[in-house]
Amino acid sequence: MDVFLLLSYTDVYAWVILPLLIFFARVCDVTLGTIRIIFVSRGIKYLAPIIGFFEILIWLLAIGQIFQDLSNIYYYIFYAGGFATGNYVGMYIENKLSFGMVILRVITRKDAMALIDALKSMQYGLTTIDAEGIKGKVKIIFTVIRRHDTQKVINLIKDYNPTAFYSIEDIRSVSEALIPPGTPWYTKTRLLLKGTLRKGK
Repeated sequence: MDVFLLLSYTDVYAWVILPLLIFFARVCDVTLGTIRIIFVSRGIKYLAPIIGFFEILIWLLAIGQIFQDLSNIYYYIFYAGGFATGNYVGMYIENKLSFGMVILRVITRKDAMALIDALKSMQYGLTTIDAEGIKGKVKIIFTVIRRHDTQKVINLIKDYNPTAFYSIEDIRSVSEALIPPGTPWYTKTRLLLKGTLRKGK
């Protein structure tokens, strides 16, 4: 009886518990890897190495379990499944974090003064340029905003000018800009100490 229970436990561990552990380990390390790459692309150089340390540590634990039994096909399936899931989870978390700043470019043929006044009233720094498009004169508006505020500003643009064209680009660093409203105090302090931002009025 004891031998039977021992064999059952061994089978459950080898075919259920260990594959699940490999899956979740792979989800964790790929999620960390996705976030690390995003941090690197946005110039967050202090957190990226720390995340990379834990990422590779978890990966080594997962791959070490697979090498203990290369004949178990479930290990490969759960390893690949964890990789795929980790990519999705990493992008989901990054989207929820919504950190960093972006530049929003708006091109409109309609009189943009109402939109400009609305952006100013919300304390967004902006630059406007009169330009010529294929169908006549246009107004180009540039503004630097928190990534977290992107959808709010897009909704504002649609309210004032639904036909306006806009594009969004990530910013790695800025030399000088207004601090967007709602920026956390610790972010303001760090940026002001670096001299990259100036306080808005």
